[in-house]
Amino acid sequence: MPDTNVIEVEGKVVAVLPGTMFKVQLTNSPNGHIVLAHISGKLRKNFIKIAAGDNVRMEMSPYDLEKGRITYRMKDENPAAFQRPAQRRRY
Repeated sequence: MPDTNVIEVEGKVVAVLPGTMFKVQLTNSPNGHIVLAHISGKLRKNFIKIAAGDNVRMEMSPYDLEKGRITYRMKDENPAAFQRPAQRRRY
């Protein structure tokens, strides 16, 4: 049963720590609040890779605003930057 008292926020992964822990900087915070976060079970089960610089959606408890759970990795806005380079012509 999902918990109804969660705060959904978005942020950017600043650092990757051991044990699938991450430091995430919140985007809606004016002073750049940094939170310690871990990944949810579905991301772990489906082998979703999270690296530094990725935009993520998190759930936070209203009782502890220093920790969170990453529930979704956002799609990249510029996927053309990751296309394969053009191959050389072979004559």
